[in-house]
Formats: sequence, structure tokens, C-alpha cells
Amino acid sequence: MRKKMIAIIEDDVHIGDIIEESLRREGYRTCRAYSGTEAQYLLADQKAGQELDLILLDLMLPGMTGEALLPQIRDIPVIVISAKVGVDDKVEALLGGAADYITKPFAIRELLARITVQLRKRDVSAGAGQGGDYCKGQDEGKLSVGDLTLDLVLREISSKKPVNAQLENTKTALVSDGASVRLTRTEFAILRLLMQNAGQVFSKAAILDCISADTPDCTDSSLKQHISNLRRKLAEIGEADCIEAVWGIGFRLNL
Repeated sequence: MRKKMIAIIEDDVHIGDIIEESLRREGYRTCRAYSGTEAQYLLADQKAGQELDLILLDLMLPGMTGEALLPQIRDIPVIVISAKVGVDDKVEALLGGAADYITKPFAIRELLARITVQLRKRDVSAGAGQGGDYCKGQDEGKLSVGDLTLDLVLREISSKKPVNAQLENTKTALVSDGASVRLTRTEFAILRLLMQNAGQVFSKAAILDCISADTPDCTDSSLKQHISNLRRKLAEIGEADCIEAVWGIGFRLNL
């Protein structure tokens, strides 16, 4: 599997060195730029530009500021790292295209966590557009994992698994045979995320972050209830145990 490439655009050599060392310990590849102008050359390099998975961007750069550089960055998540702590600075950067904003001084653990979230969101978006080992039939507007099939247009979930019910005086299980249940917008977003990343554990914070664009009304306090409702609907089609709670971590699709 290709290691993720992260660009560090920071004129403070000491801070850049600390970030780079921490990223390499986590298994990331890195490249550096020490000014806005140098960053432009980096982004213009076809090979480097195609390999970049994420950019860490300082705002106060020589040559060209981070604010001026930000609108030129396309299709690559940017985490701004800046000593500017004003609300207006943060709002301007986020509206200008930054995916996240962290102020100096910062804790490396927090930065690494924010990087993980952004890379995960990027992978999920790529999976939604291209499919993956677990995803079948997305060109037909459907996403299938194991016995589950999610209709991406109608927001309905169905299963091939026999439903846990019996015909009177027989031991023959009723088969769902395409029977489906309708999902709310939030339930659909949660299940789509878990199906696109079957077997991967997501913390509550990661789930909320990944589905925030589709379900801005979902909160930390309501997420548990949405998952409970989703599990109940899955039980109706014979998939009662497919969403597993991993104690102390979060949830995953377990088929």
C-alpha cells in the first residue's frame, strides 16, 4: 500500500523539522517548501502534485502568503497551521478552502489526529467515487457489501440473508428476497460510510466529521440514537448484528 505523502509548507525550520520527524515516525512520506513561491513550484510539479495527499500550510510565508496560496490548491485537503489566532483569520482560511485550522503552539498528537481525520475523509470520498474491494455495483447506483445492498438513490437497504422468522408449522425461514427498509438521511450517511469501509473502526468523532457535510444536524449526543435506530431497521431485514460496537473506540460494519 502506498504511503501517504504530506507537504509541509513552513518557513520556520525548527517547527518544520519537528512536524516532519513526527510524520515520518507515523509512516508518512513528506516534502518541504519554505516559502509561498517555493510551494507554487511544488504544486506545479506534475509528479509531486499528483502524489500529494495532504498539505500543512503556514499563513505567514515569505514570497507569497498562505492566504494567497490557498485558492490555488485544488483537490488536496489543507490544514492551516498558524500563529494567527483571530476568529476572522480562521474564518477567512476555512472559507478560502482550508479543511482545518490549528493554531500555534500546538500539540503534535492533536495535529496527527487532525491529519488522520482529513486523510480518512479523502479516502472515503475516493471510495464513494471509485468503489473498492468491498464495494460493488456503484455504477448502478447501489453499494453492496456481503449480503447487504444499499440503494444510493432511494436510500433503502436490503439483504439476501434469511429473516429470523418462521412459517407456521414449518422450519422454513422467510427470505427477504429484496425486501428493503427506508433510511433517514442521517442513517443513510452513517451506513454508507461504514459499508464503504467495511471492517474499519470509526470513532464517534470520526463518523460525525465524515458525515457532517450531509447531516449537519447530527451531533455527538444524537449519534448513538441514530445508530440504535439503524440497527433496529437492519434487524428487520435479518442483519441485527452487522454494526458492531468496539468498546472504547467506536463502531464498524462486521459482516
